[in-house]
Amino acid sequence: MGIVLKQSFKNLVSTYAGFGLGAINVLFLYPNFMTPEYYGLVSFILSASMLFWPLMALGTHNTLVKFYSSYSKQEEKEKLFSFVLVLPLLVGLVLGLIGYFGYSFVLSYFNGENELVKPYAWLIFVITFAMAYFELFFSWSKVFLKSTFGNIMREVFHRACIMILLGLLYINVIDIPLFLYIMTAVYVLRTLLMMVFAFKLHLPKLQFKLPDNASRVIKYSALIFIAGSVAMMLLDLDKVMIEYYLPIENVAIYGISIYIASVIAVPSRAMHQITYPLTAQLLNDKDYAGLKNLYQRSSNTLLIVGGLIFLLIICNVGELYEMIPQDYHIGFSIVILIGIVKLYENLIGNNNSILFNSDYYRLVLAIGVLCAVMAVVLNILLIPKFGVYGASYATFIAFFTYNTVKLIVVWKKFKMHPFSSRTWVSLGLIALFTLSFYFWDFNFQPLLNIALKSVILGLLFVGFSWKLKLSNDVSQVIDTYLKR
Repeated sequence: MGIVLKQSFKNLVSTYAGFGLGAINVLFLYPNFMTPEYYGLVSFILSASMLFWPLMALGTHNTLVKFYSSYSKQEEKEKLFSFVLVLPLLVGLVLGLIGYFGYSFVLSYFNGENELVKPYAWLIFVITFAMAYFELFFSWSKVFLKSTFGNIMREVFHRACIMILLGLLYINVIDIPLFLYIMTAVYVLRTLLMMVFAFKLHLPKLQFKLPDNASRVIKYSALIFIAGSVAMMLLDLDKVMIEYYLPIENVAIYGISIYIASVIAVPSRAMHQITYPLTAQLLNDKDYAGLKNLYQRSSNTLLIVGGLIFLLIICNVGELYEMIPQDYHIGFSIVILIGIVKLYENLIGNNNSILFNSDYYRLVLAIGVLCAVMAVVLNILLIPKFGVYGASYATFIAFFTYNTVKLIVVWKKFKMHPFSSRTWVSLGLIALFTLSFYFWDFNFQPLLNIALKSVILGLLFVGFSWKLKLSNDVSQVIDTYLKR
């Protein structure tokens, strides 16, 4: 667990640095420097790109991680590298031709209230292509257990660039169209820098032959492509469907609430970058004792770290909204509902890594497709009736169902689960602190209120977690710090 803890900590720092920059952008710069309509436009373009990039990647980023350690011969690894490098390009060419000849049909989707999107719809394809290859080159670095640079590029780079662009927009150096074009160029540049880093780790020798066990590799890529599409659909479907049913400014209003809640999932994302290849190695070696240990320790650690972030978000949500322009205010229930789902993602540890690196990914895929269909139906039913709140209800139900079923599958197929007595104590502690601090506020300026309450809450929660030894890894970090 040493390398997991070390790189997870580095990834956690870079991820939270990125989310910190993103928070400044999302909560303060976008709302004050753009009108809700144009902020909604930016949110829609990025959400649509996130929704479509798994189609472009066709599962190759996960295929590389799963199969790389299973090949002992370097020649077969080169064939695998070549396969994952070329396939997204071929998919991109096909989709590009379809988009070129069917562009007028695509634009007809935006007829009516949200015609603001039409001149910039093509940017979705460019960003999608850049995202797909970025994830591929990021996975390239993961197989060599070098995830820190990729995580910085994924979480920090584009947000820092967008912050600069927003500043230039504010002082009228650029206008909205130029902002959108440069933003697109930022995603392309990020991919090129990731490619250079990946090729420095290993420059592949192109092999125009499929690797051994090619049928299994191709089948896995196809199925993981669908699984990845399902995951992205569950993440960004709500914002895309809000654009269809409601005026585009609602995408920005809803997006702020989702962004606030999504910070809770950052520890899980950070640890996933290194647990994913390690889980693949444990499964390839059939080391199930080591797998169970990694499963439980990742759950314990993520529940404590994610639980702290959950408390800081939920107990300060009122003050956070006091600092946001009135046009973007919305009920706290969206943050709370999505926050619970994100905490659940931390609770299940490296569950996704186990399933997508095992022979049971087909089963999870079928379940994921059903959950995605359920999410589409729920959004269709609930958004017209409840507006943006309906989107949050649909997302909550779909994600809660999906995570629960994945938990059950690992339990049934591998005879292991991430829970222990520490889990229930941790959950009880989180519930107790939520009830104690949610209704307690100082009558200060919002930022001072957040800072003071967060310090008190954080020290008490971390202190209790350390004293009760709820996570060996968290306790180890604290003990090391105290010794120094």
